[in-house]
Amino acid sequence: MDTAQERRAVAEGRACLGVEFGSTRIKACLIGADHRVIGTGSRTWENEFSHDSWTYDLGDTWAGLQGAIGDLLMDVEDRCGARPTTFRALGVSAMMHGYLAFDDEGCLLVPFRTWRNTSTARAAAELSDLLGQNIPHRWSVAHLYQAVLDDEPHVRRVDYLTTLSGYVHWRLTGRKVLGVGDAAGMFPIDPVTGSYDGRMLASADELLAGHGFGRSLAELLPAVLLAGREAGRLTPDGAALLDPTGALGPGIPLCPPEGDAGTGMVATHSISPRTGNVSVGTSVFAMVVLDKPLELMHREIDVVATPMGAPVAMVHCNNGASELEAWASVFQRFAAALGRDVDADAVFEVLLREALSGEPDGGGILAYNFLSGEPIAGGPAGGRPIVVRTPDSRLTLANFARALVFGVFGTLTIGMRVLKEAGIDLETLFAHGGLFRTERIAGRLLAAAVDAPVSIGGSAPEGGAWGIAVLAAFLASSESDLERFLAREVFIDEELEVIDPDLADVRGYGAFLERYTAGLALQQVAVDVL
Repeated sequence: MDTAQERRAVAEGRACLGVEFGSTRIKACLIGADHRVIGTGSRTWENEFSHDSWTYDLGDTWAGLQGAIGDLLMDVEDRCGARPTTFRALGVSAMMHGYLAFDDEGCLLVPFRTWRNTSTARAAAELSDLLGQNIPHRWSVAHLYQAVLDDEPHVRRVDYLTTLSGYVHWRLTGRKVLGVGDAAGMFPIDPVTGSYDGRMLASADELLAGHGFGRSLAELLPAVLLAGREAGRLTPDGAALLDPTGALGPGIPLCPPEGDAGTGMVATHSISPRTGNVSVGTSVFAMVVLDKPLELMHREIDVVATPMGAPVAMVHCNNGASELEAWASVFQRFAAALGRDVDADAVFEVLLREALSGEPDGGGILAYNFLSGEPIAGGPAGGRPIVVRTPDSRLTLANFARALVFGVFGTLTIGMRVLKEAGIDLETLFAHGGLFRTERIAGRLLAAAVDAPVSIGGSAPEGGAWGIAVLAAFLASSESDLERFLAREVFIDEELEVIDPDLADVRGYGAFLERYTAGLALQQVAVDVL
């Protein structure tokens, strides 16, 4: 759309809004009828490690949301000369999993326990054995069962469990619902019914009852909705939470709230069988849509769902680009100390370009990005970022940068190899996330890590905020099939850059990964002594 068309779409309330609560940014994205971005807004926020738990202050949720919406309203007005007062539809997405428990008056019982926590090892293992499906540490049911095992006083008062996207949606609409993709991070989904697996619910209820927990999980979990279903409308109180100035009115329909995995699949057009995507942010994960059920349970693989309920194999690593960002901040400050003020994106570009010129295996340098525990790597509950090298390694900026980037992909590769061994076929792998803003550099290194072609589209840096805006547009569309909607209306003119793996990079990464795997024992030593 041109500026005049964008202005009319905004003035007439025909644009769709997506909001995503990521690990480090709360982002709002407004799209027009052609699904291109009209305006954006964002606010940063940070988790904190408090009382042995990774958490966010839920008060920051609303301050960040209002700031991001305020930024977006101004951005849209600056771009096209019109200020939104309503939208055709809107949607909320957020980082998946974790534990948000409320009592019957809607009060939060314990601080939000995020996906980053790995204190649920016993619960996850017992549930996995009972249900015959991998239940990861970060899933909501694992957190609840661990709280029951630990006899935490609050469990007797639990009346409702949800995820972060479900919580925000509940406050905006009054409805306790969740998109099927996000719900799949709370409890296993039956792909036939598109809701929680009834047999597994009965088994889990019996297990919980044996430990004195008297409530049925079906009573505590949000109702599950497929993409395209209306999930409520913005209430007057919800409108005030979005925009305290009163510019936005109530009544806007909302699509089902979704997790960042589901919106990532939409944003990369990878919801069809045998397609997959890799998301790189604070965490890093790969999603592959299955064309047949897994024959065996694998501790490295979650089974979640697309926004339409189709089963997806997920390799989720708790630690992504945060440690790389921390080193980028060190170099940014070093430049400032030399009197050269540069922005973060410029520092990242230099580091990534240096990484390309490094020795294929990183010159013998190892970098572990474990700020928190990493179950796929079989490490301890806590994490310790480590850079280590032998005396004969070659310490250069290029090798150091390459080792840092390879370290982002280390545990992902371990999980992806399990996928391959499980016979999961993959035709196309898309990449998205802020790391892919810098041309093809990170894509080339990812292609080496997975030893497969990687596709990057123009929407890759926008990620989940754009993806949930597209799901809001799907709600407002006359099309009932999400795959057809994406193919015919959203990605019909999409231009993809396909990056094939370079043989030297693949061999170098293989050498790096061999040392990386052998050195994983360093994590336990570091946790024990530090």
